[in-house]
Amino acid sequence: MVKLSFNTLLLRYALIGFLFCLCSCNDQQKNPDVSGIPIPITTLRFEQSFFKADTNHLVQSTDSILRQFPRFGENFLYTILNVDPRWQGDTAAQYIKSFIHSYLPVYDTAEKIFSDFSPYEKQIKQGMQYMKYYVPDYKLPTQIITYIGPLDGYGDILDENSIIVGLHQHLGSHYSGYQTEWVQQTYPQYITHRFTPGFIPINAMKNLIDDRFPEKLSDKSLVIQMVEKGKRLYLLQKLLPKTPEYNIIGYTEKQLADCYSHEASIWQLFIMNNLLQNTDNGTIKNYIGESPKTQELGEASPGNIGSFCGWQIVKKYMAENKKMNPEELMKMDAETIIEKAKYKP
Repeated sequence: MVKLSFNTLLLRYALIGFLFCLCSCNDQQKNPDVSGIPIPITTLRFEQSFFKADTNHLVQSTDSILRQFPRFGENFLYTILNVDPRWQGDTAAQYIKSFIHSYLPVYDTAEKIFSDFSPYEKQIKQGMQYMKYYVPDYKLPTQIITYIGPLDGYGDILDENSIIVGLHQHLGSHYSGYQTEWVQQTYPQYITHRFTPGFIPINAMKNLIDDRFPEKLSDKSLVIQMVEKGKRLYLLQKLLPKTPEYNIIGYTEKQLADCYSHEASIWQLFIMNNLLQNTDNGTIKNYIGESPKTQELGEASPGNIGSFCGWQIVKKYMAENKKMNPEELMKMDAETIIEKAKYKP
């Protein structure tokens, strides 16, 4: 048995610490400095105005809110709350009053969690700075609007000039409201595990990516769609470089670790079953859509496994084409990426 002196151990740990710091510095150098890119952004708390409305004079209060939030206010009432514009004033007011009273506990919870929204505004702003750096011609929103809507309804969306954040879908994966049967019918547990505050900037950047680079996947083969999803994950990680990879793709930490451990076997699933050129929408949805698991890989496996593979293909391609910027990648056809990546885990 080889024995090391205490001084030798100290020297070894010091060397390890130095190498760790060196690697960390190198990792930081890979990300451009975007701190000087000006991003004019303000946050408006719609839910605070809405839930503080005078329910005894709701018509007047609603009119005041609509003046304060002219575009989003109407979208909230008629699209998110499904108020029918043909209803009489009293009927609409009663409907809105009922929502306010029944959702006060949700609002109170959100007020505790998001009493200070500035950390999330800061993360969104930094993501937008990266977006401006990588895609300089994209016109960015100038405001963030937070709101609370039905738990089984809309969440985070993008309006013409606003990043809109549904706080009701960021109250923590164990929030009691998400466990109810009527919410689970729309958002089962494998989706609500992402209903945390940390996914606010992720969803915001996803919506910006989808707006700038709309998906056109109809009639494309599974492997093409996998790579297209992979391109989006690659750009998302560039916009949020401090966000853990498992959150970027929406897995748990263990799920992603297991995917990397079994990367070759996952790829063989597609090869051995001749799935890559499949164009059947039902089959494709099994591998790049929302699902609790990948049937062939067992109960503990995540869904959306095709996007994981597509992401690895894109990362391999970009590792060999370091001078290519993300905007060029997004415009590149998937066939070329597949051909040149020569992915074989």
